[in-house]
Amino acid sequence: MSQWVLVLRYICLAFFAVALFLSSYVVASAPSLPSNPLGLRGLKRQRVLATNETWATIEPLLRWMGIRVSGLMTDKQRAALDEQLSLAGDWMGITPEEYLGLSLLSGLACAGAGGILGYLTGMGMLLVIIVGLLGLALPYMQISGAAQERLKDISRGLPYAIDLMALAMGAGLDFPGAVRQVVQKSSNPDDPLVEEFTLIMQSLNLGRTRKDTLAEFARRAPVDSVKEFSGSLIQAEERGNPVADVLQIQATGSRTRRSVRAEELAAKAGVAMVGPLMLVFAAIMMLILGPMYLQLKNGDM
Repeated sequence: MSQWVLVLRYICLAFFAVALFLSSYVVASAPSLPSNPLGLRGLKRQRVLATNETWATIEPLLRWMGIRVSGLMTDKQRAALDEQLSLAGDWMGITPEEYLGLSLLSGLACAGAGGILGYLTGMGMLLVIIVGLLGLALPYMQISGAAQERLKDISRGLPYAIDLMALAMGAGLDFPGAVRQVVQKSSNPDDPLVEEFTLIMQSLNLGRTRKDTLAEFARRAPVDSVKEFSGSLIQAEERGNPVADVLQIQATGSRTRRSVRAEELAAKAGVAMVGPLMLVFAAIMMLILGPMYLQLKNGDM
């Protein structure tokens, strides 16, 4: 019986090796498209390469892998991956092709680590498959988490930016000048909202219309506060209403929503603290009553 188990293991390893060879051959022989990271994505790539030595080491391999797998992707798949990267703020400055290549490299690396662990623990191919699938999903989880954090930061910082823009336009500045004030007064140039307002300012300087720029902002940050902000300004431009008045209304509404949100969080915090406080109270009571119970049990009292 053990011989048949050994034969089955060798057959599984052979199939795995053949599948790995065929996958490598398909990837290596696929027609490639040139990688062309420009604009904000290219700038983000250069910043990361200048500050992260580990990423700078693996970036050439990732770029090669991205070019090799570029011919395997359809336009629809490329657009879906590009949207994920845009929501994550052009994470690491990679392209959709490199995103797919990173997933494959992560899956292969984790599968190799799973093979070593499977050999040491005796779990064999099961651990290879599980760890390999986890490796394939790691880049997606990382980018999805970065997208959620970025959208949260934008939604949290937009009310303050609207307040500053309303004050700037009330003092006589135009819309690009108000956007410039938001960018210049920020203490963190890597803040997602500052990056988006920098992109808005650059787009306006290049001659793009305010409507297209704001619509692009809403597309890159699809949260309710951004959609309301962009929609109100676009509607004001179409109807000829003063943008300064619209910003004043937006600032008032954002302050109100911020106060309501703070009250809601404070109320939820009080409810959430009930459980931990009950546990602390139970622990204190056990510390007080426990020794008393032991003394009573032993007949010392």
